[in-house]
Amino acid sequence: MKYLLIIAHGSRRAASNDEVKLLAEKVSASMSSDDIVKVAFLELGLPSIPEEINKFIDSNVNELLVLPYFLSAGVHVAKDVPEIIGAAMAQSPGKNFKILPHIGAMDAMVEVVASAADCG
Repeated sequence: MKYLLIIAHGSRRAASNDEVKLLAEKVSASMSSDDIVKVAFLELGLPSIPEEINKFIDSNVNELLVLPYFLSAGVHVAKDVPEIIGAAMAQSPGKNFKILPHIGAMDAMVEVVASAADCG
């Protein structure tokens, strides 16, 4: 069983936050029915990262996979998310946390961008 937390920046525009939530629903539908896929926002959106981490801690799943939904390794990817996850790790012995590469660093992004160019 996996617990995947997709972390996005968040937006004042609710429709933008809803896009990320819809993505999480689609990802969840493509995974095992036992897997949990959630979204949390760094700022400007709900739920917050600590809210979702607390749900993970209260769950019977032992490992949280954190996916930073960012295209580049700016300060949120390099500093903010690791600090939040580090604080949660310190308070949650017995639970495992793994921060995955941000989406912009994934090899699959090459295909996504090339595919978009083919559509144009």
